[in-house]
Amino acid sequence: MTVAHEDVSFSELLHHPAATARRLDSVRALRRRDAGDLALMRVDQLEQDTTVVDFTARLLAGLVRTENLTALRQALPEALPWATFLPQDDVDTLLAELVHTTRGAASLENLAPLAILLAQWRHSAELYADPALLAILTREPDGDLGPLPMPQVTE
Repeated sequence: MTVAHEDVSFSELLHHPAATARRLDSVRALRRRDAGDLALMRVDQLEQDTTVVDFTARLLAGLVRTENLTALRQALPEALPWATFLPQDDVDTLLAELVHTTRGAASLENLAPLAILLAQWRHSAELYADPALLAILTREPDGDLGPLPMPQVTE
């Protein structure tokens, strides 16, 4: 996601913290030379974002629980154009995983699991979109060895 706000250097925040904090309405990214950039936002904006994500997760879960799966399947390519390349059974699995992961991520206020899930499904769609690669990866005996059992949870 591209943020259309002003950027400042990390050193500017370190040298002028009060002035940089006053610019929070327009400053979003702190550029660092030798490391990844950092995001900077007000707590009230974070709380608003969390509220929106929580609402979206609950709405999505409600839609899936009711008889709206057909509508969700039809809307999915608008939100995730690459989902067009997934087999129908995988689309259903994607929707189920999306609901559960979104609800869990929203409750933890951590969107990383959702971003990982979307990246994993996008990679699957890339595989299905390339027939030659799909053939290589599903060829026996070196290709797809079938479904894996669920990992056992040990405490």
